[in-house]
Amino acid sequence: MKALILAAGYATRLYPLTKEYPKPLLKVGQRPIINYIIDKFQALDDIDEILVVTNSKFMPQFQRWRELLKSRKRISLVDDLTKSHSDRRGAIGDINFVINEKHLKDDLLVIGGDNLFNADLKEFLSFVKGNPSPVIGAYNIRDISQAKNYGVIKLGAKFKLIDFKEKPKNPESRLIAMCLYYFPKGKLRLIKEYLDSKTDKHDAMGFYIDWLRKKVAVYGFRFAGFWYDIGDPKSYQEAKEKFIRR
Repeated sequence: MKALILAAGYATRLYPLTKEYPKPLLKVGQRPIINYIIDKFQALDDIDEILVVTNSKFMPQFQRWRELLKSRKRISLVDDLTKSHSDRRGAIGDINFVINEKHLKDDLLVIGGDNLFNADLKEFLSFVKGNPSPVIGAYNIRDISQAKNYGVIKLGAKFKLIDFKEKPKNPESRLIAMCLYYFPKGKLRLIKEYLDSKTDKHDAMGFYIDWLRKKVAVYGFRFAGFWYDIGDPKSYQEAKEKFIRR
């Protein structure tokens, strides 16, 4: 199994912090955000390589980060060849780019490079192991007024995904999609099929997941504990103040 960390965004909502510096390398405590994600992948025996996709603008910073990082797993950097927010590929575009660039034929675990959470991934991996269906990470955000900022989901019998709405104005559920996905190798081809079928390439992964669930069964895995999606200065400050203490 391969793990892919999405780190090619330009994080415009965090300007000026991220104008010349990638969001996943911002520090929480004494460590870059991405290091906490790497720790979780290091603990999974099934993962034999960690891929980090970034862009041409931030590749030098990631190369310096990689030189200093001690890892028992292979970590590969992938440049998606974009240089600005205006020509970004978006999350689903970057996943497709890496699949093609690295000729991936393995099960793929994907996570956003700005996600911080305290649960380990072993239970998630047990849930998806041998599963021929895609699985998404789900989290109860509790404050339903905040759910409108995320992909809101509903799970049915056996945790099958039965509804997905990307940033609805009036969310009907507190259960949201984390930027954490498992794509079995047999379903990777559907990413290209989706991109080929769309004239408007939506950046948000939620549009792909909503399309995908109508093609094949998709399941959700509920995470407990706490989770931070670092998207703006407020959420970054909250993570810095609370993540290490929890």
